[in-house]
Amino acid sequence: MKIIQKLEQIQNSINTSNPILVYFSGENCSVCKVLKPKIEEEIIKNFPKFELFEVKTDLDKEITSHFTVFSIPTTLIFFDKKEFKRYGRNMSIALFIEELKRPYNLMCEE
Repeated sequence: MKIIQKLEQIQNSINTSNPILVYFSGENCSVCKVLKPKIEEEIIKNFPKFELFEVKTDLDKEITSHFTVFSIPTTLIFFDKKEFKRYGRNMSIALFIEELKRPYNLMCEE
């Protein structure tokens, strides 16, 4: 995952119409540290066209507030420049992947 430090970086990526995943985490968040590699591995394996970004909420308050993230970890999914889904702290990786399959295939089929 690419670390994002400026709001413009993420907005430019979202405006490309590529599928985007933005993972909001915190330095002292143990759940964030456990969940991140699992999400990253599954997304890379199942959805290679996704761009993956991470926002450190304790360092980048402007980005965090822009996306109205109030708890961590939070995962935002964007398809075609729009927020498709928002996942909070407790999430099933298997269900997460299953929910993304259909929209991903519709948006990214060649």
